[in-house]
Amino acid sequence: MTALSRSAIYGKADPKSHLYDPDFPRLIKLTAKSSGWVESEINEWLLKRIEQRNQQHNQRKAA
Repeated sequence: MTALSRSAIYGKADPKSHLYDPDFPRLIKLTAKSSGWVESEINEWLLKRIEQRNQQHNQRKAA
């Protein structure tokens, strides 16, 4: 769904990681050994990233 590696996804969710993204959806513990994310929250995060990209593109284009 995101094309991110497993380690990148966990890095985005970990405040101690250099990959940490405070906007990335929080994980949900499913069992003692597995986690998951809410699909709609991932979709919202992706849409936000697309909006940021488009804004940056438009700003560079206007400069």
